[in-house]
Amino acid sequence: METRILSLDLGEKNIGIALSDTLKMIASPVKTIPRRSRKEDFATIAELCRQQNVVLIVIGLPLMLDGSEGAMAAWARDYGRGLSESTGIPVQFWDESFSSDMAIEALRAQGYSRKKMKEKGKLDAVAAALILQNFLETRDERPETRE
Repeated sequence: METRILSLDLGEKNIGIALSDTLKMIASPVKTIPRRSRKEDFATIAELCRQQNVVLIVIGLPLMLDGSEGAMAAWARDYGRGLSESTGIPVQFWDESFSSDMAIEALRAQGYSRKKMKEKGKLDAVAAALILQNFLETRDERPETRE
C-alpha cells in the first residue's frame, strides 16, 4: 500500500495541511481548515489521514529566534500528542522557522496579494508544504525534533 506523510502548520485560527507524494519526496499544499475544537480538528485530520494512507504526521514547531521553545511550542507539542493519541499515527515535530514568511514570498511571486492569500486559504497550506518539504529533504541530514 502506498503511504504518505501529512504536515500541519498550526495557527491560532486555521490549520494548514500538506501531503507528500507516495515516494515521500515532494510536498504539496492540500487545504486550510478553520480551527474549531480539538475533537473536531482531530476528526477532520484523522479522516484525511485515513483517505490518504498517512503513516506519519509532521507538525511545525514554532521555535524562538534563539532556538528555544516558548509557549507556542509547548502548545504545539501538546496538540501533537493529543492528535497522535486520537489517530494512532506517530507525530514528529519540525522547526517551522520562517515558513510563513517563505509562503508569503512564494505566493507573492505567483501574483497573490496578502488579502487574496488569506481569502483563498492558501497561506497556511503553503506554509505546511514548506515545512514538509524541508522535512523530506533534510530528515536524513539533521536530527529530528521529537516529543
